[in-house]
Amino acid sequence: MATRMYWWGKQLSIGVISLFFLIFGIDLLISIYRLNSPHEFIMGFFAASLIILISAVGLLYPAVRIFTRLRTKNVDEDDSNQ
Repeated sequence: MATRMYWWGKQLSIGVISLFFLIFGIDLLISIYRLNSPHEFIMGFFAASLIILISAVGLLYPAVRIFTRLRTKNVDEDDSNQ
């Protein structure tokens, strides 16, 4: 039971932290368009894009893990009912 709660807590915390950084990256990307220096714009644009990319993967990771776990759980329940 404790390992199950730990697993769900881990997935939830990864998702929440990734969501925070996704929002932060989008806000950073929007604010970068106000810069006047082309060098700062390019550096900031790539930095914000990297933050968004990593946080999107961080959101997909727990989503796929949860989907797989629920799907295999349903398959196991269907097999035991037959």
